[in-house]
Amino acid sequence: MVLVSMLRGVNLGPHHRIKMTDLKALYESLGFTGVETLIQSGNVVFRTPERSADRVAARIESGIEERFGFRAPAVVRTAAELRSVVERNPFAGRDGIEPSKLAVNFLARALDAAAQVRLRALPEAPEEVVLAGRELYIYFPNGMARPKLSAAQLDRVVGVAMTARNWNTVGKLLEMAERLERAGK
Repeated sequence: MVLVSMLRGVNLGPHHRIKMTDLKALYESLGFTGVETLIQSGNVVFRTPERSADRVAARIESGIEERFGFRAPAVVRTAAELRSVVERNPFAGRDGIEPSKLAVNFLARALDAAAQVRLRALPEAPEEVVLAGRELYIYFPNGMARPKLSAAQLDRVVGVAMTARNWNTVGKLLEMAERLERAGK
């Protein structure tokens, strides 16, 4: 099975630094194969015989803690799930949408009813937030540098581990996952 893992809070500042070569080596030591990383923010595409994404995420989190001394939440999706994320993009058919201003927040698990109510209560302007399954699609018409909807505010509302990737990165991760799938056939 081809999986994509996305780490939260890695290499964003002076703390929680991991070289991607070291991260790749960690994944290989966990028995994953075909390991490839994308940019410095903890995106890894790999193959594993393990069928439980939750168990894989837990192994990755424990491995990072043991090797690098801090805990980084890992959100894992199969190649098929990532393909579905791209297909379900609620902004896909709309004119004027700039991919560099669209982000997907990948949730570790589905939101409960209370979190969904809190999410619907958020003011929508100028950012637009759409929940679809275990993903939050957020369009930032004024860019992501200084959004009105902060990451901290979103964290409080959803109450589950999540990590965001911009639309261009989502597309590149899917390309990598599909290439690894084709190589395994």
